[in-house]
Amino acid sequence: MRTGRAVNVGWVTDPIVSLPKAHLHLHFTGSMAVGTLRELAAEAGVSMPEQLLGTTALDLSPDERGWFRFQRLYDMARGVVRGEDVMRRLVREAAAADRAEGSRWLELQVDPTSYAPCVGGITPALEIILDEAAAVSDSDFGMAIIVAASRTRHPLDARTLARLAVRFAGSGPGRVVGFGLSNDERRGVTAEFSRAFAIASRAGLQSVPHGGELLGPAHIREVVEALGPDRLGHGVRAVEDPRLLDELVAAGVGFEVCPGSNVSLGVYPDIADVPLSALMRAGAKVALGADDPLIFRSRLVDQYRFAQRLGLGASDLARLAAESFEISAAPADVRSRAQRDIEAWLRTHGGR
Repeated sequence: MRTGRAVNVGWVTDPIVSLPKAHLHLHFTGSMAVGTLRELAAEAGVSMPEQLLGTTALDLSPDERGWFRFQRLYDMARGVVRGEDVMRRLVREAAAADRAEGSRWLELQVDPTSYAPCVGGITPALEIILDEAAAVSDSDFGMAIIVAASRTRHPLDARTLARLAVRFAGSGPGRVVGFGLSNDERRGVTAEFSRAFAIASRAGLQSVPHGGELLGPAHIREVVEALGPDRLGHGVRAVEDPRLLDELVAAGVGFEVCPGSNVSLGVYPDIADVPLSALMRAGAKVALGADDPLIFRSRLVDQYRFAQRLGLGASDLARLAAESFEISAAPADVRSRAQRDIEAWLRTHGGR
């Protein structure tokens, strides 16, 4: 992968780390640290490929074969997430890693179906994650949950998950704040998931489906028309249709842009080709996200470094940070405090 390795020195005084950020695109199993995966695999007596345990991110093709490789590795990692203790550990570690990078608000995405067999069902699986998310939250950091259905499963399963998400809907830490749709964009019929999203939207949950990474503008239009997104998971391919992009901006649809995963999945050949600047010039509200650090080997702070490599300066980074809170489901007091601190950060670092 051509994105480079994470920078781990000087984080205490690193301006990128001190910039207050909200993290809106992070998957539960994909948030796992390599060291944690190694320990869990050893405990379970399961062998893991070097692709998961090494230090180099994958370089994949953006076709179905590339996605199959990605999904196979993800499923192998998910296979060692067995039981309540491990699930709680992943939540705690995701929170700790985000705190260390200056994140103040994290919306962790999970499909509880994947973990239900080990804890007695989808309801206890979600309750465990929500309970730990509440436990790791305090006045300086909050974690909420996005329940995500999968395109690879029947739309009726998505409705079941939407009803479950509604039961735990809320506006603060330890609550469900959004409903998503993930997995291969080429799978499933988007319109068939519309009823699930209607159930979630009626309860006030944000609509945050994936779209516009593996497929282009036509697919994004399908997602917009059927699912009414508040944010698009990725959405970067909207730049290929300026009219569509203008419509999304006018409608206030946010973008969760994950440069590291875009390159690793082969959507763009290099960080320099990720159209982050084009989205910003069009007026899009963007939140940078790490997606699956376990596989893509880049975390939230790295996405801001990638933005710097694209030529973005301090004012641009401050804008990205501010918009990450603006399009989040964070409580009003969290947003307002973050905005004040982002403005203070810019006064300090704006000339650099």
